[in-house]
Amino acid sequence: MSNDIKSREVAFLVLKKVLDDAATLERSIDKYATDLSAQDRGFIRHLTTTAIRRLGQLDKIINHCTKTKLGNTQMAIRHVLRLGITQLLYTEVPAHAAVNTSVSLVAKRVPKKLHYLKNTVNAVLRKVDRERETLLKKYSNTRLNFPPWLLKRWDNRFGQSMVKEILDALLNEAPLDLSIRPEHNQDEWAEKLKGIVMPGGAIRIEKAGKVRDIIGYDDGIWWVQDMAARLPAILLGAGQGDGVLDLCAAPGGKAAQSAANGAMVTAVDFSESRLIRLKQNMERLKLKIDVVTSDVLTYEPQKSYDYILLDAPCSSTGTIRRHPEILHTRRPEDVKELSILQGKMLDHAVSLLNDGGILIYSVCSMEQSEGPDQINALLQRHGSLKRKEIINEEIPGLEQSILEIGDVQTLPHYISGGMDGFFISRLVKVSK
Repeated sequence: MSNDIKSREVAFLVLKKVLDDAATLERSIDKYATDLSAQDRGFIRHLTTTAIRRLGQLDKIINHCTKTKLGNTQMAIRHVLRLGITQLLYTEVPAHAAVNTSVSLVAKRVPKKLHYLKNTVNAVLRKVDRERETLLKKYSNTRLNFPPWLLKRWDNRFGQSMVKEILDALLNEAPLDLSIRPEHNQDEWAEKLKGIVMPGGAIRIEKAGKVRDIIGYDDGIWWVQDMAARLPAILLGAGQGDGVLDLCAAPGGKAAQSAANGAMVTAVDFSESRLIRLKQNMERLKLKIDVVTSDVLTYEPQKSYDYILLDAPCSSTGTIRRHPEILHTRRPEDVKELSILQGKMLDHAVSLLNDGGILIYSVCSMEQSEGPDQINALLQRHGSLKRKEIINEEIPGLEQSILEIGDVQTLPHYISGGMDGFFISRLVKVSK
C-alpha cells in the first residue's frame, strides 16, 4: 500500500468531488490522478471506493469518537477522517502511516480556518486505532451504508435475510470479467489469463491490474463485461446473418456479443462521446457494426427487426459494487422518472419489431418498478406481446436467477465473487 501523501491528496479531492458535487467516481479519479502511477491510481481507487461504500459506518464511528460537531462547514475534516479511518479499519496501511498522512492532509488540503482541528484528527484516528476491534463490532451493521428508501424497497421485494446477503456482496471489490470472442477457446484463454470460466461464459480475473496490459487486449481477443451483462445478448439468441437492433448500445459489450456471433448489428445511442468509445472498442475487436447517433425515442429505421435488444437507462442499483457513488446520488424520484422513460422506450421498441420477432429488455437494476412491474405494464398495453420464458437450460449455473414468471433477476450474492444485479425479460411479438 502507498504511504505517499500525494496519493492521499488525490483521494481527498476525489472523495470531495463525489460526495460534495455528486460527480462520478471514475471521472473524478481521471480528473485528479492523471500524472500518477498505476499503483497509486489503484490505491486511490481502492481507498475511495471503500470509503464511499462504508460511509454510514465511517460516519457513525466519527460521531462516536469526537465531541466536536462536524457539520457542513467542517465537511473537509470529516472527509479526512473518513479516509483515515478507512485506512485503519479496511486496508493494510500501517497505522502510523494512516494517522500521519491524514494529519498532513489537513495542512495541505483543508481550508486554513479549519486547521485548528488538526489535533482532533490526530486524536480521533489514534482512538480508532486503539479501539478498532470494539468499533468494528459495534458498527458492523452494513445497513448503515445504504439509504433507508432503498432498503425499504429491497426488504419488501427480497426480504431482510436476502437483503443482508445482497448488502454484504455489494461491499466487496468487483473482480474483472472478460468476454472472449467465440472463435477462441475459453478454457485455453482462462489458463493464459490465470482466470476461471464463469456461468454464462465470462472469464473472471482477480486483481487484474491495468486492463490495457492484459494479454490479448491489443489483439482484440476479449472485452470487459460483467458476467451478468452477458446474459441479455445470450438470451436474444441472434446468430449468423440475423439483423439486430441494439438500442442504448454504448459502450457496446452486448453489440459485440451479437456481432461476434455473425449478426448484422445496428447500434443506436444518443451520446456521441459514448459512441466514440463504442467505435474504438469495435475497431480493437475487429467487429463491423452500423453505428447510429440518435435518441432512441425518435429513431425511425427504414426496416423493422426480428431481434431487438433494449438495455435501457436505469437506476443502476445492480452496479453499486463498481459504482458506490450511486448510494449517495440516486433519489426515489430518479427511479420514478427512469421508469417512465423505460416505458416509452419499450413502446417504441415494440413498434420496430417484426411479427414473430424477439425483444430483450434489460436493466442493471434491482428495483421492482424497473423490472417486473415494467414488463407487466408493457404486456397490458400491447396485446401483441407475450413472454418467451427463460428456462434453466439457457443459463446453466444461474438457474436461481430465473423468476417464476420466466424473467431473470440476477443478484450480487448469487455467485462467489459477486455479479451485477440485472433484470432481463424476453418477449415475442405474436403474429396477428
